[in-house]
Amino acid sequence: MQRHYSLDVSAPLLRTRGYVDGRWVSAASEFPVLDPATGEEIARVSDCGPAEAKRAVEAAHRAFQSWKRCTAKERSVVLRRWFDLLMLHKDDLAKLITFECGKPMHESLGEVAYSASFLEWFSEEARRVYGDLVPSPAKDRKILLLKQPVGVASIITPWNFPSAMITRKAAAALAAGCTVVVKPAEDTPLSALALAELAEQAGVPAGVFNVVPCSREKAASVGEVLCTDPLVAKISFTGSTATGKVLLKLAADTVKKASMELGGHAPFIVFDSADVDKAVGGAMASKFRNSGQTCVCSNRFLVQSGIHDRFMDQLGRAMDAQLVLGHGSEPGTTQGPLINARAAEKVVHQISDAVSRGATVLRGGKRLERSFMEPTLLAGVTTDMICTQEETFGPLLPVIRFDTEEEALAIANASSVGLAGYFFSQDVSQIWRVTEALEVGMVAINEGLLSTPEATFGGVKQSGLGIEGGKYGINEYLEVKYMCFGGLQP
Repeated sequence: MQRHYSLDVSAPLLRTRGYVDGRWVSAASEFPVLDPATGEEIARVSDCGPAEAKRAVEAAHRAFQSWKRCTAKERSVVLRRWFDLLMLHKDDLAKLITFECGKPMHESLGEVAYSASFLEWFSEEARRVYGDLVPSPAKDRKILLLKQPVGVASIITPWNFPSAMITRKAAAALAAGCTVVVKPAEDTPLSALALAELAEQAGVPAGVFNVVPCSREKAASVGEVLCTDPLVAKISFTGSTATGKVLLKLAADTVKKASMELGGHAPFIVFDSADVDKAVGGAMASKFRNSGQTCVCSNRFLVQSGIHDRFMDQLGRAMDAQLVLGHGSEPGTTQGPLINARAAEKVVHQISDAVSRGATVLRGGKRLERSFMEPTLLAGVTTDMICTQEETFGPLLPVIRFDTEEEALAIANASSVGLAGYFFSQDVSQIWRVTEALEVGMVAINEGLLSTPEATFGGVKQSGLGIEGGKYGINEYLEVKYMCFGGLQP
């Protein structure tokens, strides 16, 4: 008999209606939110449509007129209070993440801390938006460059980090003086609505932070409003490259500023000089976090011939010892379900294709009940296999054996996307060469986890436009105004 799991969080944080202009709003219909581990319904949420999205944009536009006039310190204080509230309620927020997206509780707690860290970081960066006084070529004028908020920002986020992907964008926007309308993923609206509740408690004014949850059926029409409404000045999206291209086309008619954090296909390279223990640890962290459902997740593993067999042996034993499938609320679970059946079917298809082309399954390989997938290790992988050509978004670890550094770089760069890349080496000269040669926006050297609010996050090629986080992240929500002050007496 299947065990029943119950979502138990404090009432104020379990919100099921949209949040527009400081009010909780119902829609004409509702849509279910399911626990991906069991398929059980955990809540029914207001299914907002284009009308609600339009009202949210209008509310954000009205609120922008006053929010942009707040001092940087005033905005900083509000963001810091929001950060404090996230940390105060971290356990309940983590439960919401675990039940709506399936990740283990310890990872959900990590996401809450990561989510909150962007509020903390940008509460500090709000006070560091500096303009420039530029030396003038003429004695009777002064040249100043001012930085001002762009306006209303539409924020469209994925299900795999249902809290952190919102704060990474919204914190920067609010710090800059912008207001936002958030459309969370249809699978995971509860975390977004909990953020809205805590934003209100923190003193974020009505209309500054709005959330319009909607079902998959209404996602396109709501997204169209958020990308085409003339009152929206900026869109920020995290998700697939295909969807990002659609949103960019929608935003083009009104020439909106756009940030796109799109798909990845990260290479993970282990050179002969690597510390094998550290490389195995990095592979485990990079591949199996959130059951392989992250945009910076390592997708293609390249291991040099001299170290290949030892690495494969240690990696297989680490998988046996460390990976435990189960419901995310169970203390021992390290691997939750994939988000839905389609995700599991994609992994199964990639495994079947690889095996049909000569790959060997060393661990796992099977789909279990619902959307659970066995963590899978493949050997004998070649570049003609689908798993080396398309992002997996699941617990599949395909290993390609290579001989030379040049060969590894050619394989690693043979992709239309370039978000993150990982490699392990103890050769300092090689570290510099490979770092500069990899066609990605982020490189992790002898490390399996790289995300932090202090550093930039973004890719090259078709992995997106713009960056998030770090000291540069706030610039995505600012425009530079040139001020020429003339008529002065020299």
